[in-house]
Amino acid sequence: MKQKKQLLGAALVCAMLGTTASALAQTPGDAESYPSSTVTLVVPFSAGGGVDIVGRILGQALSKELGQSVVVENKPGASGMIGAAAVASAKPDGLTLLLASSGESAINPHLYKNMSYDPAKDLAPVSLIAKIPNLVTASTQLPFNNPKELVEYAQKHDKQMTYSSAGVGNIQNISGELLNKLLGTHILHIPYKGSAQALADVTGGQVSFTFSSAAAALPYLQAGKVKAVGVTSERPMKNFPDVMPLSSAPELADFILVNWFGLFATAGTPDPIIEKVNQAVVRSLNDPKVVQALEAQGAEPTPMTPAEFGKFREQQSELFGNIIKDAGIKLD
Repeated sequence: MKQKKQLLGAALVCAMLGTTASALAQTPGDAESYPSSTVTLVVPFSAGGGVDIVGRILGQALSKELGQSVVVENKPGASGMIGAAAVASAKPDGLTLLLASSGESAINPHLYKNMSYDPAKDLAPVSLIAKIPNLVTASTQLPFNNPKELVEYAQKHDKQMTYSSAGVGNIQNISGELLNKLLGTHILHIPYKGSAQALADVTGGQVSFTFSSAAAALPYLQAGKVKAVGVTSERPMKNFPDVMPLSSAPELADFILVNWFGLFATAGTPDPIIEKVNQAVVRSLNDPKVVQALEAQGAEPTPMTPAEFGKFREQQSELFGNIIKDAGIKLD
């Protein structure tokens, strides 16, 4: 009888230890058990746009690397802030991630007074995904064809020129005002309600030029309706090797301004989980098929460590903030 009690006690202890071990294996900070269920990748813009396309490329790659389904969920609205706020308030378990653009993570805090989240405090950086340089796409009716000629023409025809954007305060508007700042010009900003119309009016000559992603500009370039006269990145783009950076013109030596997409988790997500997702991102962005798919969208894969990306976001926020302040960009 005594032996049976001892055996029963030992069994209970083993069961308890097993339960404890199982519970420990499922703790939120345990990277070995992550992800234990489907991962939601929130894209804070509508389906079919640039962020969404990159999100679906990334989601498929991460699903393969993490061994778990990654579902893209579009939460558009309020310049990307509805989707960003949803991730900022999610459970910090790494199962809800945000693919953010520079807008909702580095630009909007300088434009909106009452945001429902603070990117610096409520979102944990995981990795930069890609940089997306903008092409300066100009009307074919104008005589300049490269950065040097653009500078010369702008300095002589300052107030006769216009540039379009998809709206006040976005990366296109900020790029145009940086150009004005460096050249000392007053090229007039014409805001539209979307990139399509902003680019379309360049084709008709109603607007002198705009800043557009390679993916958006490509059909117009191939049709000969606009011309690419410069790129906002430090180096020429792989798919447009003959289009020189704006910074190649001495007057625009400091013009390096690109859009970018980055991956964030909810603040408070355990470091081991963030590190595991980061490693999956790095592997994904070194996959030739993923690289090819991103480059086809005009995106340059640029993985970073969480610390590097956090510093990058901070520096970009300061850069955008200074341009916005100097140009007096304000939302109605």
